[in-house]
Amino acid sequence: MATKCGKCGPGYPSPLEAMKGPREELVYLPCIYRNTGIEAPDYLATVDVNPKSPQYSQVIEPKEIHAKCDLGYLHTSHCLASGEVMISSLGDPKGNGKGGFVLLDGETFEVKGTWERPGGAAPMGYDFWYQPRHNVMISTEWAAPNVLQDGFNPTDVEAGLYGQRLHVWDWQRRERVQTLTMQDGLIPLEIRFLHNPAADQGFVGCALGSNIQRFYKNQGGTWSVEKVIQVPSKKVKGWILPEMPSLITDILLSLDDRFLYFSNWLHGDLRQYDISDPKRPRLVGQIFLGGSIVKGGPVQVLEDQELKCQPEPLVVKGKQVAGGPQMIQLSLDGTRLYVTTSLYSAWDKQFYPDLIREGSVMLQIDVDTVRGGLKLNPNFLVDFGKEPLGPALAHELRYPGGDCSSDIWL
Repeated sequence: MATKCGKCGPGYPSPLEAMKGPREELVYLPCIYRNTGIEAPDYLATVDVNPKSPQYSQVIEPKEIHAKCDLGYLHTSHCLASGEVMISSLGDPKGNGKGGFVLLDGETFEVKGTWERPGGAAPMGYDFWYQPRHNVMISTEWAAPNVLQDGFNPTDVEAGLYGQRLHVWDWQRRERVQTLTMQDGLIPLEIRFLHNPAADQGFVGCALGSNIQRFYKNQGGTWSVEKVIQVPSKKVKGWILPEMPSLITDILLSLDDRFLYFSNWLHGDLRQYDISDPKRPRLVGQIFLGGSIVKGGPVQVLEDQELKCQPEPLVVKGKQVAGGPQMIQLSLDGTRLYVTTSLYSAWDKQFYPDLIREGSVMLQIDVDTVRGGLKLNPNFLVDFGKEPLGPALAHELRYPGGDCSSDIWL
């Protein structure tokens, strides 16, 4: 963990020690109003997740977010051992593709400049993860903001405007040394090294490719990537295309590197894989949480390689959930999984218009860490459709003291 950024946190010496930490009591979520028709600023919501609290599963503190600079479509942030904060970028301020990285002072959060050498940004950007023990950082790419910000257009895929590469960076020299083009790897979004700081491999979720790919270090010091999980598309009627991809939008790994979780935002299911053998992940848990193929919806499934029938709509505490599972966060001990349902407001409006009218939700899933398995907690629902200024779109989930998808051990 970072010297300055993490000095107020618990500072666990290893991922396995972090699993012994106290149960989470608060979750932070950025909530979005852009492109929803509501004239209100985005804000940061604090949600009470302590089951002993009278405010359990409620928003207890919204804080307005003010933009301090115009740096261009920022996404992932990580603390560095130097005490600095590093943030990836999807593009430049005009919306053109640019996979660069901004450095902030870890105490003042003032902009210090770019991490990469001048002129060394990748053509596109999105997420990143670094591993100093192997002197490497690997970044992913979505698309230029001007391509994705108004919704998904299939012709943009045919035109090659969406990413399908991983960029390998020399951590010390701060420059790209290798680019990996993935087979069937369209739109690689979230990337995760194994948490073990000595690990030389990890996984990336390819959204439009609907697959998980494993990247790994070769004996000669170069890096390679291979597909290890494929979610089959469904032949459908009543949708924008004759085949519907699952659209894997978020992935994470348990701190003991035993389980991989990912969300299929369009199909509507959340999956748990045993990755004791990283080359051969094994499905051990699956749960449907809404999605585009529920019974009674506009989409009819004509051919499905996995399901015998379309899943039932999800109703929690009397509310039918709109959207599908999207951002996920796991408790440190690995027994609770939190889920939100909004991807990106323009894409929400296109694929799940009910999200714009009703707002997103936050759910909690109980995890079987012995045999594998996922079960909905029927008593937990955060309904962002009831926010004072109108329905909001909740996104990424973070804990105050660090979590499974933000902490990197050195």
